[in-house]
Amino acid sequence: MDSQAAPISQPTGLSRKRRFVRIGLLTLVIAGLAAAAALLPLREVGDAVVALGPGAAVAVAVLGGLLLSVLVPRTAVTVACGALLGAATGAIAALAAAVLAAAATYYLGRWAGRGVLQAKAGGRLARLDGWLNHRGLAAVLLVRFLPLAPFGLVGYAYGTTSVCRKRYLLGTTIAAIPSTVTYAVIGAAVVSPGRMSPITIAPAVISFILSTAIVLRWRQTSRRAVSPA
Repeated sequence: MDSQAAPISQPTGLSRKRRFVRIGLLTLVIAGLAAAAALLPLREVGDAVVALGPGAAVAVAVLGGLLLSVLVPRTAVTVACGALLGAATGAIAALAAAVLAAAATYYLGRWAGRGVLQAKAGGRLARLDGWLNHRGLAAVLLVRFLPLAPFGLVGYAYGTTSVCRKRYLLGTTIAAIPSTVTYAVIGAAVVSPGRMSPITIAPAVISFILSTAIVLRWRQTSRRAVSPA
C-alpha cells in the first residue's frame, strides 16, 4: 500500500482568469463588428453584391454569416437575401449563411468559454449542460425552433457546452430550413409584389408544428424519467 496519496486530477478546461480574458476579448470584437455593421450603407452594399453576378450568392452567404455572428437578427438577414437574390437562390444563400454563422459562433464560443457550464460541479449550469448533452439533437432542435435568443448568441452559448458539434450543426441546419424558406420568399415578394401565396407561410407552419411536437415530447419524456422516483 502506497503511503502517498494519489494526486488530485486537475480540470481540463481553461483557468478562470484565462477564460474571462478570452470572453472579454471576444465580446469586444463582436461589439466592434456589430457597430461597423450598423454603419454599413446597406443599399450600396446590396448593389455591389448583385453586381458580382454568379458570385453574388457566395458573397451574400459570407456577408450574412458575418452579420449573424455579430448578432444581427436572422429574420432581417434572410429577408434581405430573398430581396437581393430571389426566393430560391436567396433561401440557399441564407441557409448557407446560417450554417457558416452556426459553425463560427460554436467554435468561437468553445475557444472563449469552454468549460463554463462545468465550472461548478453539481450546480444548475452543470445540470443544464448534462440535459443538453443527453437530449442531443432534440435539444438543439428545440432551442433553435423557439425564439429564445439571437441566432448568433445561441451559437456562442452552445460552444461552452459539451454538446457534440455534429449534432449541433445538424440540428441547427434542420431547424433553420422552414423559416429560411419563408423569409426568403417574403423578401423576394417585397421586391416583386404579387408573388405572395399561401405556400409562403407553409414552412413557418411546419416549423411551429415541429417545435410544438418537440416540446410535448420533451415534457413527456421528462415526466417518465421522474415518475419512478
